[in-house]
This record gives sequence, C-alpha cells and structure tokens, in this order.
Amino acid sequence: MARPPATPPDRDTERFHEERAATTVRGSDRPDLERGVAVIRETVQTLKPKPGVYRMLDARGDVLYVGKARALRNRVANYTQVDRLPNRLRRMVSQTREMTIVTTNSEAEALLLEAQLIKRFRPPYNVLLRDDKSFPFILLRSDHDFPRIQKHRGARKAKGNYYGPFASAGSVNTTINALQKLFLLRSCNDGFMARRDRPCLLYQIRRCSAPCVDRISQDDYAELVRQAKDFLGGKSSAVQREIEAQMHAAAEALDFERAAMLRDRLRAATFIQGSQAINAEGVGNADVFAMAVKGGQVAVQAFFIRGGQNWGHRAFFPSHTDGLAEEEVLTSFLAQFYEEVPPARLILVDRQLPEADLLAEALHESAGGKVEISVPQRGDRRRLMEQAQRNAAEALERRMAESGTRARVMRELAEFLELPDVPQRIEVYDNSHIQGTNALGAMIVAGPDGFVKGQYRKWNIKAAQTDDDFGMMREVMTRRFGKAQEEDPDRESGTWPDLVLIDGGKGQLNAVKDALSELGIEDVPLIAIAKGPHHGREGREVFHFPDGREKMLAVNSPVLFHLQNLRDEVHRFAIGAHRAKRSRAITASPLDEIPGIGPARKRALLLHFGTAGKVRAASLDDLQRAPGVSAAVAQTVYDFYHPNG
Repeated sequence: MARPPATPPDRDTERFHEERAATTVRGSDRPDLERGVAVIRETVQTLKPKPGVYRMLDARGDVLYVGKARALRNRVANYTQVDRLPNRLRRMVSQTREMTIVTTNSEAEALLLEAQLIKRFRPPYNVLLRDDKSFPFILLRSDHDFPRIQKHRGARKAKGNYYGPFASAGSVNTTINALQKLFLLRSCNDGFMARRDRPCLLYQIRRCSAPCVDRISQDDYAELVRQAKDFLGGKSSAVQREIEAQMHAAAEALDFERAAMLRDRLRAATFIQGSQAINAEGVGNADVFAMAVKGGQVAVQAFFIRGGQNWGHRAFFPSHTDGLAEEEVLTSFLAQFYEEVPPARLILVDRQLPEADLLAEALHESAGGKVEISVPQRGDRRRLMEQAQRNAAEALERRMAESGTRARVMRELAEFLELPDVPQRIEVYDNSHIQGTNALGAMIVAGPDGFVKGQYRKWNIKAAQTDDDFGMMREVMTRRFGKAQEEDPDRESGTWPDLVLIDGGKGQLNAVKDALSELGIEDVPLIAIAKGPHHGREGREVFHFPDGREKMLAVNSPVLFHLQNLRDEVHRFAIGAHRAKRSRAITASPLDEIPGIGPARKRALLLHFGTAGKVRAASLDDLQRAPGVSAAVAQTVYDFYHPNG
C-alpha cells in the first residue's frame, strides 16, 4: 500500500529508533513478528519482478529501512522467511506495519534512489553516513570579463569551472590564498569591483592584479585564467615550467621587478605542491577509500586526488553497521557519499565489492563518463592505498579512544549533576542583545557524539522587555517547550532534553523553572552555570541547582572543560545570530516597508534622491521624474507616505 513520504527524522530521532530497534524478538513478541510478515506478504502479492526501491514503515509511519532490488517481488518475499533472517532483520520485520514501493527503470537507478532516500530519512536499520556536511569546492567563474575565484558550497548553479571536492573549508582557503599569489586572480564580488576607483590591499600585497582599475588588460587577465585552469586541471608542471621560462626571460631583459613577481608566483606553485601531506604523483584524478574495522566500529578514510595533487582527506565513521559484511558497508557508504558529491572517473577501494559494476553504472551520469572502481595491486596506486589504510586504522584508534574518554566524562557529568542516567540530549540556552536592542534567545544541542548543529534554534524576542534578561529567558522557554508539548506530548520523538543548561545564575534558573512550572513540566533537569564571583574564566564556575544548592568543580576537571565547551558554544551561536540580526537592521531601509517596491526600484529612488527621507518628502511629480521609476511605482510610493492624499 502506497502512502506519502513521511517527514524525515532528525538525528536525535535516530537514537530513539536505535534504542527501540535494539530490543530482541522474544517469544512474547511473536504476534508482532507475525503481523509484520502479514504486511509484507500482502505487499508481495502486488509486486512484479521489476527493479525498484522499497521502504518499511513502523506504526508511527517512520521509515525503518530502505532497500533496492533487481526484482522487487523476489527480494521483498525473502523477508517472509523469518527463520532464515538474522535477529537484526527479525526485529525490523516485527516493527513493520506498512510498505512503500517505487519502481525504477533499472537496478542502477534504484541504487541511486536508495541512497537518496537513506540520506533523507536516516532509517535505523540502514548503514548511515554520519558526516553529511557538504564539501567545499573552488569555483572559477565565467560570467564576467574578469573571472573571480572563490570558495563554493551547495548547488552548482553559477556558471564556471568547479574544482574539488576539498576535505574542509580550511584546505580550500589555504589553496585559494596560494592560487591568488600564483595567478593574481580577483576574489572580490562584482559589486565591490565595480565601485573601486583605486586598488585594494590585495593588490598591494601581490595577491591580485587589480583588474578593477585597469592595472591589467583583459587579454593578460584571460591568460592568467587559462594558466589557473591548467594548474587546477592537472597540468601544474607545465604551468610551472611556463612561469619559470617567463621569469628567466624577464631577468635577461633586465626587467627585475617582473622577474621578482614571477619568482614569487613560482614559489606559490611550489608551496601548493609541497603542502600535500600525501604523495599522489602519477595517480592523476582519483578518489581513494580504505576501511578499518575494530570492536564493532568502522572507519572509512577518503583521499581526494586531482591532477596528482592531494585536495584533502577525511575520515568517516558510518553507523548501523552491526552484523553486516564489510563489503556491504563500504558499498552503501559509497552510494550515499556520491549522492551529492561528483565522483572521480577512477575510484580506488581496498577490497573487492560484489556490486562494483552496478555502482559504477549508477555513477556514470554524475561523473560525466565511465567510472572505474578497482582495487590497486601495485605501483603508486598501491602505495597510496596502503597509506589510506594506515590512516583509516589510526583514525579508528583515535575515535575509539575519544569515545571511551567522552563516555567516561559523560558518566562523571551525570554523577556531578545528579542525573538519573547519562544524558543523550543536552540543550543549552543563552540570550544576546546590546542594551536591549535586537534581542534574541539561542539554543544549542549536544549529544554523546558532540554537537548536533542541525538542531540549533534561535528566537526573536517578542513579548518580553528587551532589557529584562529573566523575562527573555521565560519567553524562550515558554515558546520552546510549549511547542514541544503540542507536537510531541508523549516525548517519543527524541527531541525532549535529558538536561537543560542555562547560562546564568539563580535569577535565570528561577525564570526558567517558573516558565516550565506554568506549562506543567516538572521533570526536566535544570542547571544554571555562572562564571563565579569575579566573572573570570579561570575555572571558578558555579553550578546552581533548582533546590538552591551550589556546586563547583576542580579547575582541571574534564567535566568542567566539557561544560565550559557547551557554554562557549552557545555564546558563539547566540553572538553570531545577534550580529547577523544587527547587520540586517543596519542595512534595512524605510523603503523596504513599501509593498511592491523591489531592490531595483529602491536603488533607483535612493540614487536619484540620496536618502529615504528625501523620497518621503518628494512630490508625485518629482517621483515620476526619477530614472527607472514608472508612473505606477511613483504613485505607490507617494500613496504609502501620503495615505490621506
């Protein structure tokens, strides 16, 4: 039976599902297992031996599992043979109450759709790629006479050449800085460039050729762009030889200033290549993946090689891997990884994948050609793979050590704060304003694996006096938990906190306690963290409990460091949100309030009259004479400021 897609769960909902899925199928659970089998058998009767994707849903409509099949009827029917299923899949069948089926034209198309749905719904019985952050790219735009080089994330809508992926924003920034020194390409936006009447600082420090003030011709700039494309496209050695020849020619012509500039560019090229921690010479363009498994945990190390240069490396730690073959885990990881990241034409892995040909076929379109997935056996590729394997093992060792340390700290935190169990979801709150202006409240969320940034929230203060910190905190709590009571009164979604930390002292704590009491909430643990009597940051924080008690920790306590980290993160988030709000308020114009007046008309009015005040005072005739302003627009503006005629 088909049904509309359920709302995708957040990461905290995952934990709830994981705990629910962890229960074993006992004899008393047999009726649930039989109900699940009955649902699957009913679905099988409607299926044909065609490729497609199936979703198993529980009683709440949440997705338990997403799978793909070459022949849907045969694959789904396997779940009715419960005696042949491992315990993990028996638990899944016992929770299944409905199925959703989507047919596809091919198994490769089904593989892509499966990866897309897994990333969307994050089911508890699928292998999940935990780190789903988008990867940064370098974009060399082509929509201007003097193309701009910049960092780019997200959808690739702008015209130009994209180079990547890079493992982190830091690696992109470092590379762009070096590329600016090497090719002197501008990084400013078009509006900034159009307003310049003299070179900016980047020209002075030899990181831009100043096309904004005609310090370089369009043809010469185009030559720099051509060299940059060659360099980023894998022809770095040829570009270096070309620059070196130009440097020697300038020196022989006694043009020492130009020779020195070319020498600096050559050093920048050497820096880019010398900063690569991984020797990828002779590999060309490739993505390299190696997997390490230990103690039930999995790490996948990825290297991104482009033009024989390492463009970064990152370790990933997939979840929900218990009971699955290593090859199946890596295949599922790759399918999800490439759901958003364009693949290289060569993908190197450290083990044979049973569905390698199917995966390569599925990636053909996004790669722009045939994709090869292979296990290197010798030469440079094999040495690179061995390095990736060492990195994967080391990353997993660090992860396990950090997890052990983090688990110990969380146990000690629960003991110090007198919690009944280790908190799975911690919410931390703070307010930010300047003398009552642009006030807002902020919340961050932390779990056993660190910050859950997708769950961060902020609230614009509406009802409370903006110079009343206690009133602002009451408003934030009333809005946050009032909505939680409406949307999840039974607390089954995993979005109710096990601990609420308040940045402040007794006053803030009492304000929060009163707000929750008015909502009838008495069982959420509350703690306030204050900086101590001298407001210093020397580790003398005071922790206030709802019953009036105060406690402190030793200045070298790991629990104190963790709590300080939580407090500092909510500070960072609140201040950043407040600055963004203040910036929007500063750039706001009274003309924004006029309905039907867009940015272009507003700009035309301000250019003609100078200020919004003069627009307000202008007569209808004056408004009509403004360039780019039609009679209808002039009438709209005039009527807005003169409602009585």
